[in-house]
Formats: sequence, C-alpha cells, structure tokens
Amino acid sequence: MTKFQLKFFLKVAYEIILVFMQFFIISLHFFVWEFIPQKQIIQVSPLSYLMGILIIIVALIIMLVAIKDLGSNLSPFPRPIVNGNLTTSGIYSFIRHPMYYSLILISFGFFITKLSFYHLFLTISLALIIKLKIILEEKYLNKKFKNYFIYTDKVKY
Repeated sequence: MTKFQLKFFLKVAYEIILVFMQFFIISLHFFVWEFIPQKQIIQVSPLSYLMGILIIIVALIIMLVAIKDLGSNLSPFPRPIVNGNLTTSGIYSFIRHPMYYSLILISFGFFITKLSFYHLFLTISLALIIKLKIILEEKYLNKKFKNYFIYTDKVKY
C-alpha cells in the first residue's frame, strides 16, 4: 500500500467512524443499560418532560425539512456526493447544518426528559462528534464548491 493509498484509507476510515459513532450515540438514548448508573441530576417534572418532548418534535420537523431541501444530495457522510450540488435554499438559507443541529437537539430533548448524567454525557458526546463532522464537511465543501465561502459569510451557523 502506497503512502497515498494509506492516507486515503485513513480519511475514509475516519469518516466511517464518525458516522458510526453518531448513530451509535443516538441509539444509546433508546436503551437502558443495567450496568450504567442512570443517576438523575434533578427530579424530572411534568414540565421538563413536556419541554423535552417538544424539543424532540421541533428537531424532527427541522430534520424532515432539511431532508426535503437536500433532496438527492442527502448522505450520512461528511464528504459531498460526487454529482451533488450546494444546497443554499430553504432551511439551508438560515442554518448551514440543520440536520446535524437537529440531531443534537433530539439528544438534548432526551436529556431534558430524563435529566440524567448518562443522557447528558450522550448529548455532549454527540455534539463533539458532530462538531468533528462539521469541520471535515466544511473542508470538503470548500474544496468542491468555489462559492462556498460566500455562503458561509451569509449563513453563519
């Protein structure tokens, strides 16, 4: 294996690991592990539970709108698809990464419904993984689309 092939392999492996970790962390919200303490930070109230559910619903709506706006450009990987184009309309005219932010909001909503250290840890972990994906994706988008920097000046988040 040449140095170039190894470098490419490591880049692809890194992308796959980020995507896997993202889905893995999200899935952990749905499982209760007996060996992991589920200690609550404070007692969940009906109001906090309702707020968490509302956050999850709003995040799911944002995600569905983002999926619709992306259309055939949709991919779980940070590398843009080969024949894809830059989506800057719809929700993407307000937020650069609405799907990523909606995933963090969904995780945060789960945390609010449980108010446990475990769910707080999952939310923080997911936010870090998504931050790494955004950094990588922005590098790819800058390389692929010459006008991406104009879009990032216009849409800050």
